[in-house]
Amino acid sequence: MTTTAHETLERARFASEWEDWHRAHEARRADPHGFLAVTALFWIAEESQTFPGIPGRWRTSLDGPVVELEEGEWLRLGDATITGRHAFGAIAERGGVTVGFDGGVIEVARRGGRDILRPRRPDFPFLGSYRGTPAYAPDPKWRVEATFVRYAAPRRHEVGAAVDGLSHVYESPGYLEFDIDDETFRLVAFPGHAEGTLTVLFTDATSGRTTYAANRSLSVDAPGADGRTVVDFTRAVNLPCAYTDFATCPLPPAENRLTVAVEAGEKTPVARAEGEVTARGIEPTGTAR
Repeated sequence: MTTTAHETLERARFASEWEDWHRAHEARRADPHGFLAVTALFWIAEESQTFPGIPGRWRTSLDGPVVELEEGEWLRLGDATITGRHAFGAIAERGGVTVGFDGGVIEVARRGGRDILRPRRPDFPFLGSYRGTPAYAPDPKWRVEATFVRYAAPRRHEVGAAVDGLSHVYESPGYLEFDIDDETFRLVAFPGHAEGTLTVLFTDATSGRTTYAANRSLSVDAPGADGRTVVDFTRAVNLPCAYTDFATCPLPPAENRLTVAVEAGEKTPVARAEGEVTARGIEPTGTAR
């Protein structure tokens, strides 16, 4: 089939827009306090304990995380300096607050029903060595029209996590239906970050080969009144767990294991920050692969 000048121009425009998008996505990923700067993952217990490189003694309670800072120790919460005892209050699932400390920030969060701490340092060697994520060349064929089918009532989905012993619970509003090479597929959708948008977690026949084995993620624009939207697989991205052991990312629901090879979007990262599982969480081993 002969490619027309118009088609060539459209492919070039598509590729240029994708390059701009992916460049911005990489910049956010490599933020000095982003996920590539996470140096450890600590689980807060009911017993008060200290963690390496983090000020204070920490414990969890029915009212959320509590820190006891010794004389000379401090944390920064917004414009306020925390000293002594501070109770953060109950933190919602998948919520969190960020506090500053000498050398970086600490994410105080709740994942899988447990309160956690994740320190982030801009001088973390893994962040400094990051050189980008490989991806498939953007091909418009992987931008497919889809129909969102809404459930009569949201359906509860409990999915696994990148960390053993944790799980995540989502309320799915419905599923996306679309065709690839004349075959119909469905993907269960979860609520997106912006109002009305959707998030999809999936694996496919490239997973564990050219793409990250556990999952990839897609953001989908809010469907129209008729349910129509677009699933753009060229913008499938890796979640933090593809880069670091210090992530608690959700795994896709069983329904979202596509049998087709989606040769679009981000591929497996070339390096990974590794840690050692201890009773307190996951601490760095000093190695990356």
